[in-house]
Amino acid sequence: MSGMERLGPFTYRQGGFPLGQDTLLLGRFATLRRGGRVCDLGCGAGALPLLLLARESSLDLSGVELDGEAAALARRNLAENGLSGVIRTGDLRRVREQFPAGRFDLVVSNPPYFPAGSGESGGSARMELCCTLTQVCAAAAFLLKNGGRFALVHRPERLAGLMEALGQSGLEPKRLQMVQHDRDKPPSAVLVEAVRQGRPGLSVLPTLILNER
Repeated sequence: MSGMERLGPFTYRQGGFPLGQDTLLLGRFATLRRGGRVCDLGCGAGALPLLLLARESSLDLSGVELDGEAAALARRNLAENGLSGVIRTGDLRRVREQFPAGRFDLVVSNPPYFPAGSGESGGSARMELCCTLTQVCAAAAFLLKNGGRFALVHRPERLAGLMEALGQSGLEPKRLQMVQHDRDKPPSAVLVEAVRQGRPGLSVLPTLILNER
């Protein structure tokens, strides 16, 4: 089946942007609660919702995606696996028009990594052309109930700015894990989970080595 992947028990039709390691990592990292309401900001073709549902089938999944074709594919991926969920086509900067405040227990996101004008490539999926890191955090904070969690993956060199953006939105970092491909290589990704109106106290998990021998 061309363009198909297996994500746990589910089949996944890939969109224009290929499924990356970062999405797989975030799908394993986020804290899940039985029956929790979850929203994926920038859900693309719906890989992350499928990964989360593979871990906890009772989740109530929603997503927001700016690209209409990707959003349609996310709906198709859910339907073809016999799953239900609400995928809205829209701009996460206007998430107030998509969902009510405080609706979700968990928000997840694999946002654009690079600021506009940084010289990196990858279009809007990897460049902050349509939203900034601060705007992603603000959208997550709006959607979360007090005590709700926001889990995301980002680049280690953006960690200081990420912590600042979380703090500005009232999201307290609670779990952090660096990811390295090899022991002798610098971290290539950072996973962070923050709590809306949470108490201070950050747990730094052991570094995840992907190519451990």
